[in-house]
Amino acid sequence: MIDIKLIRENPHIYKDGAKAKGFSADIDKLLEIDAQLRENKARLQDIATEKNTIGKSIPKLSADEKKPALDKLAGIKKEEASINETIKQLQPDYDEIMGQVPQPAADDVPLGADDTENVKLHTWGEIPTFDFQPKDHVELGLALDMIDIERGVKLAGTRNYFLKGDGAMLHWAVLRFSMDYMIERGYMPMVVPLLMRDEAMRGTGYYPGAEEQTYRMEKDELNLVGTAEVPVTAYHSGELLKEDMLPIKSVAMSTCFRREAGAAGKDTHGLYRIHQFDKVEQVIIGENDEEKSKGYHNEILANSEAVMQAMGIPYQIVNVCTGDLGRGQVQKYDIEAWMPSRNSYGETHSASRFYEFQARRMNLRYKDADKKNVFCHTLNNTVIASPRVLIPVMELNQNPDGSITIPEVLRPYMGGKEKIEKK
Repeated sequence: MIDIKLIRENPHIYKDGAKAKGFSADIDKLLEIDAQLRENKARLQDIATEKNTIGKSIPKLSADEKKPALDKLAGIKKEEASINETIKQLQPDYDEIMGQVPQPAADDVPLGADDTENVKLHTWGEIPTFDFQPKDHVELGLALDMIDIERGVKLAGTRNYFLKGDGAMLHWAVLRFSMDYMIERGYMPMVVPLLMRDEAMRGTGYYPGAEEQTYRMEKDELNLVGTAEVPVTAYHSGELLKEDMLPIKSVAMSTCFRREAGAAGKDTHGLYRIHQFDKVEQVIIGENDEEKSKGYHNEILANSEAVMQAMGIPYQIVNVCTGDLGRGQVQKYDIEAWMPSRNSYGETHSASRFYEFQARRMNLRYKDADKKNVFCHTLNNTVIASPRVLIPVMELNQNPDGSITIPEVLRPYMGGKEKIEKK
């Protein structure tokens, strides 16, 4: 959520920002309602003063003077009730539009309509060439008895799967390695609830906007999270923190659920775009300082790059364009891993910074050195998400005989095994 004072001062920034991101937000209507609310609330303050003055004067008045005073007080109370009713009617419209106003993108975010206009910043690693006909991850997984998509679909519908044997072990290995890596760097590990109330979804900016992608438990009025970002970021919602607590750096491993409504084409082949997966997510709650936030953004990106490099996965970093940003994101960097079967890079990580957008919605604040209550800044990034990352792990490390060489950093999590071979 945006500070209404900033919108009043520079409405054009938020109009242009919404247009660049492709979001609809009626800024003019918002300011019109805001002016009405301010006028009515100011009148309520005046009425409170008048009521207090009349109330104190009545005991001192004569019998003849009391009736006019009481009549005036009754009239004021009637006006007060009318104003409160007006505010009650205006407030929902104000809240709805405010919830739709997106955070303007940073100046160095490229303008663009969708992910085809994201800008590559740099690459790491060399794209391998094979002197044999390589298989895709589904072929490898079936041949090595690691994956069973057919039975996953039979029991749970499209875009579901089973991982088994070495497939399950490899899945857990990348997750456990990533958790250990982050814990060694001082991030607090967390186990989180996966069902969230609407307040947490709104607070982190997923509502409004992501309802179609969310599995909702209507009977319980709860939502299955699509990322641990929601519970971890909302953990301190509604709290006033001490400045010396910041930054709070957390990491959580959780199962994630996404409906993936509207997704089609090659993204639905195999394990790329699925309904259920596991992810290690890093979150930083920091000070209200843009330069520090940029530093934290670089930190969480570097953490994920280090994990990818440790596994030997070539990747590129892209600066996500305005049209591919979420409502609250100031800037986002995606890591895209090279996937031989797609003959291209595929997104595996998204590193986002929000400034105070999420914190305002969650009322997450801290008391600064001047004893002022200020909103925190929030950031998050994937450390690893599996089984999508198994696509490059399996395809890049395949051998002519159909076996897969296990990346060295993952071997301790697989009992020291060096290869996955056909039994």
